[in-house]
Amino acid sequence: MSKSEIRKDKTCLNCRHVVEQKFCPNCGQENTDSRKTFHHLFVHFFEDLTHYENAFWKTIKNLLFKPSTLTKEYLSGKRLSYLAPVRLYIFISFVTFLLISFFPNHVTENLVKGEKEISTKIFQNNKSGENKTIVKDHIRLTPMKEIDSIQKYGKEKEKLSEFQYWIYEKVVHVTEENTTAEIIEKFISSFVHNIPKILFIVMPFFAFFLWLFHNKKRWYYFDHGIFTLHYFSFLLLLFLLLFIVNKFFGLFGDSGPIIFIANTFNLVGIIWMCYYFFPAHHRFYEGSRKVSLIKSVALFFINFFFILFLLVFYILYTFINLH
Repeated sequence: MSKSEIRKDKTCLNCRHVVEQKFCPNCGQENTDSRKTFHHLFVHFFEDLTHYENAFWKTIKNLLFKPSTLTKEYLSGKRLSYLAPVRLYIFISFVTFLLISFFPNHVTENLVKGEKEISTKIFQNNKSGENKTIVKDHIRLTPMKEIDSIQKYGKEKEKLSEFQYWIYEKVVHVTEENTTAEIIEKFISSFVHNIPKILFIVMPFFAFFLWLFHNKKRWYYFDHGIFTLHYFSFLLLLFLLLFIVNKFFGLFGDSGPIIFIANTFNLVGIIWMCYYFFPAHHRFYEGSRKVSLIKSVALFFINFFFILFLLVFYILYTFINLH
């Protein structure tokens, strides 16, 4: 705890309330000297870090290996011993997508490498006097002039609807301005950058489906929201751990034993990721095993297809808006 001397002035520096004790009864700020020595700042930082780490590691342990424990503890009022659900999700989400952005994508690397090899061949052919025409790998589509001609003079069954025409025009623009490698690179970059937004859209619906399937008098939407935050935090955290494990084993090359160990980790992680929802749901909502299993399976597939629909829609949206 902080051992700073209490200020002689009894007026709170934050809210101007009269402070008789060490802490302001109105806003809770400590009534101590705001100008600290370096020693005090170091000690205070160490105390806060130690407290944070204790809560952090306890939260991570329960999140990974004890499905629904965090949710039950939080809703029962035990909140200081763990990270708050929103803070936990934001922290894991930030670290996950930050690390992903630091590592280049292998698909993009291979495509760019392929384009460089083609460019090298062009240079070598030109240097040796060979007159070969090698073009960049563009996706070939029917030119817009032909589409416009069909729209104007073609048969009704050959014409595109206004929406189809708009989509096709966007696709043609993207493919004319970018090579295949550039399209994939930009798409992956945009997708990774915006996937947190998709998750934020999904979570309220995920909680809503939970609300539909359970007793409205016993469970509030807030309860389902906390369960959802913890579940999505688990998914992101496990994804992050698998990502780190794969990058770590990738440092040792492509030898057989290394690949086997990495694949084993991936398999175990994916199985746990898929299975986790069922014990979490059963332990939190405390229904019979049979009823809980039926609800879990129904909710799992409803949310799976809903998320799949959103991802497909977002993939199309991302592709159309590439520049």
